[in-house]
Amino acid sequence: MDLIRIGDKLISRRKIDKVLERVFALRSQGFSQQETARQVGVDRSFISRLETLGEVRRGRRIAVVGFPVANKGELENMLRQEGVEFILLLSDAERWDFVRQKSGLELFNQLMEIVARVRDYDVVIIIGSDYRIKISEALLGREVIGVEIGPSPIRGDRVVDGEELRLLVRRLATDKEYERL
Repeated sequence: MDLIRIGDKLISRRKIDKVLERVFALRSQGFSQQETARQVGVDRSFISRLETLGEVRRGRRIAVVGFPVANKGELENMLRQEGVEFILLLSDAERWDFVRQKSGLELFNQLMEIVARVRDYDVVIIIGSDYRIKISEALLGREVIGVEIGPSPIRGDRVVDGEELRLLVRRLATDKEYERL
């Protein structure tokens, strides 16, 4: 059901989704925030805040982190060709080896080092489960683009569509749309 109770109010997610779709359609067609607000029946400041909330900043510095990836080698080659500076992809076996070969303290320190390095990038693409993407967004506190390859927990390697990933990287690196959103 798409209804949510908040105190005495009953909120329709479907209604909100329709309004959001209309706002984004109008904005992507070139309507100003003021024109869009007038057509949808909200304040212009709401449109501005909505865009700020969902903004994806365009950045030339992209990091890609993902596991468990079956076609790791293919993706690493493609990402290097596309100019991605930080790539950390692991197969299922590699991720378990990464965890098992370290003490708790060593594992914690290495994970914190990885987080610190990744935070230096403008955009971080996380390839993984729904849960790993959510945790990454909370941990990094910056722009995270999730490429979900299954619900958590994922068992075994998953093939990632290399061409879709290439298009995403190119769009993040060069698309002027991301400067205006």
